[in-house]
Amino acid sequence: MDDEYAKFIRRMNPPRVIIDNDACENATVIKVDSVNKHGILLEVVQVLTDLNLVIVKAYISSDGGWLMDVFNVTDHDGKKLKDEEVIKYIKKKNFPWHPPDLFHWFRLSTIMQSLETGSFFFPSMRSSVGMMPSKEHTSIELTGTDRPGLLSEVSAVLTDLRCNVVSAEVWTHNERAAAVVHVTDESTRCAIEDPKRLSTIKELLCNVLRGNNDLKTAKMTVSLGVTHRERRLHQMMFADRDYERIGMGKVEDKGSRPHVALLDCFEKDYTVVTMTCKDRPKLLFDTVCTLTDMQYVVFHGTVDTGRMEAYQEYYIRHVDGVPINSEAERQRVTLCLEAAIERRASEGLELELRTDDRVGLLSDITRIFRENSFCIKRAEISTKGGKAIDTFYVTDVSGNPIDPKTIDSIRRQIGQTILRVKQNPFLSPKSPQETTTGFLFGNFFKARSLQSFRLIRSYS
Repeated sequence: MDDEYAKFIRRMNPPRVIIDNDACENATVIKVDSVNKHGILLEVVQVLTDLNLVIVKAYISSDGGWLMDVFNVTDHDGKKLKDEEVIKYIKKKNFPWHPPDLFHWFRLSTIMQSLETGSFFFPSMRSSVGMMPSKEHTSIELTGTDRPGLLSEVSAVLTDLRCNVVSAEVWTHNERAAAVVHVTDESTRCAIEDPKRLSTIKELLCNVLRGNNDLKTAKMTVSLGVTHRERRLHQMMFADRDYERIGMGKVEDKGSRPHVALLDCFEKDYTVVTMTCKDRPKLLFDTVCTLTDMQYVVFHGTVDTGRMEAYQEYYIRHVDGVPINSEAERQRVTLCLEAAIERRASEGLELELRTDDRVGLLSDITRIFRENSFCIKRAEISTKGGKAIDTFYVTDVSGNPIDPKTIDSIRRQIGQTILRVKQNPFLSPKSPQETTTGFLFGNFFKARSLQSFRLIRSYS
């Protein structure tokens, strides 16, 4: 009965999305008003992130069963979305045409239309895992102890088993590794469904992941589903307890680590979470994803980014309505948020590979990296239109920068135009005047946070 009533409320109060290019001088403002539902904030942030939009500021409010979120977004060049014809096209919410060059915008408008019609509200399990039937590929999820050459060994096994890697994403953190790999059969280029063959793949890959002295259990799961890879990677590493820092072999530079603090807001019965760290793409998604999967609700929040630093402030309670009330829980949330920020941090030199795709390409490239003592910290593998587009973040086996002479040698082996060193504009040093100083700690309902509410109302 409650579900039917909730559906009725949503039908009577459909979500409203406003895209405003005039309210802010250097960003496009996207405002979402909707009946509140656990996880909806993450769903909206996920949409914007998947469209490669950079969220530079955000104001979040969801008390009283209604959410009102405002996002200031730019493209990856730091520019607002300026094409007025495209903006009008999105605002019409009537899509009889969609030229090829507007495909990016068509995705945004279609998703926003879904949000407004209510079809954006999935059942909780489907939204958390993103599972949908698919025959296009088989999804393999792997977790185990990180070590140099691990991706090379995994890709070599897959090649020997006549599996073609269509796409993959690999994260490493705190001596743990997690990967979501989409594979097809080498000959048919379809999903692998034979149970016996899948069992063999699982057995051999688990042997590789386990290594000689894995103190934790290596895991592999197989599905014929389509998974939102980045959210699954967060969930997998969280389940693998990568946030535990016991036994780290490398001395950490505490100055470079994120600063997470939890405060009590007794008068409003919230826990206040503040985070300060180096700014980077998809940061908001990572922190909101972790809070959501840990079953916390963000009732209010402010996000502000500068050229080097990002500041986030959230007022949260557990889904049962209770704020954090024990030191053990406080410590766990702190460690988990630090891990969420660090998992995607661009540690190492960024290398981009662009070439014709073929079976075994990933195995060959990663073998060359392994033979030259490269350690892959993170990787994004994709194929499109017969082309392979891969990004690797690499260090030496000790976690130090790689000798430029070694990079030149590798590029000569693979091809100067095929493998290139890619600069990351989000990690470029800026002057101190360009950094954001963040917001003052304090009660959300006092001066600065009230300003946030006024900003939200100004976009109404």
